Amino acid sequence: MSTSNVVAPSSTSTGKNGKPPIRAGAKRQRAQQSRWAFYLIIPTLVLLAVVIGYPVVSAIVMSFQKDAGLDPATGLFVQGGFAGFQNYAHWLLQQCQGPNGTTISCPPGNLGSSFWSAVFVTFFFTVTTVILETGLGLWFALIMNRAFRGRGLVRAAILIPWAIPTAVTAKLWFFIFSVAGVANAVLGAHILWTSDEWASRFAVIIADTWKTTPFMALLILAGLQIIPEEVYEAAKVDGATTWQRFWRVTMPLLKPALMVAILFRVLDALRIYDLPQILTGGGGGTGHATTTLSILVVDQIRQGFNSAAALSTITFIIIFLIAFIFVRLLGTNVVRTQEDQQKGAKR
Repeated sequence: MSTSNVVAPSSTSTGKNGKPPIRAGAKRQRAQQSRWAFYLIIPTLVLLAVVIGYPVVSAIVMSFQKDAGLDPATGLFVQGGFAGFQNYAHWLLQQCQGPNGTTISCPPGNLGSSFWSAVFVTFFFTVTTVILETGLGLWFALIMNRAFRGRGLVRAAILIPWAIPTAVTAKLWFFIFSVAGVANAVLGAHILWTSDEWASRFAVIIADTWKTTPFMALLILAGLQIIPEEVYEAAKVDGATTWQRFWRVTMPLLKPALMVAILFRVLDALRIYDLPQILTGGGGGTGHATTTLSILVVDQIRQGFNSAAALSTITFIIIFLIAFIFVRLLGTNVVRTQEDQQKGAKR
């Protein structure tokens, strides 16, 4: 009598690409979780649309409208109307309306003639302060990351300037930089810190660096504290010097946190308003030495909302493009750094 071997179906049968098939129940569960996730984020999306979306769209719509005022051609008061790209040309090309309604170059003293100067001042403040604050913040973070007696007191002392409100900081440095203030007394000089063109700019940079360096130090310190101590011990065993451990161990592992800190600080510095406004009034030199884009927007609001909306839209686009480029480059670097760390850990 012959017998035949019956092979039972395997419970671990594979589907396409050698992967086990997904059961119908698992599919339904995933779909249900996706729906619940969408329902839970709807309130956040609605809030963002109201708080961010509506103001942005409203500003863009207003930027294509004329401001109400006297018509240069007729001398009559007009309500405005569609302006096309006239408001944008006013800022980007520094074009103003002449007495007969013709287009002329904005004369000195007009806010339109200060646009590119404000762009330069904004980027000058951003680049200079971010470089200084990153260098000093890294130094402070390395000090705070060491184990020594009284470390908690040192950390608290370093963070005090960041905890002080910006308005108070501006007034504090205003008294320091006054003609009879501490700065001139220490230097033995007679510098007009709030009126001279470059002295007023450096006064803003010094005050901003003093206030915001602790913020950078705090973010960098968080990155330093997640670096394993075993990495430094292995480097010491391999004979690496202190300088080599800093450049070849600390900096590569600190790079993701450092880049995030720089990104936050760049975005914050590009919209600086309160410190130069309170410290120097946005003046100095010919009157616009410390006028940033945010200060220029507020000054224009007092003269016309629609033209100010065009300027705020331009400012938004500038900051958005810089943030987009920065995040793209930053994201690539962070991913590569994490991949390198994972490869090194596997080895």
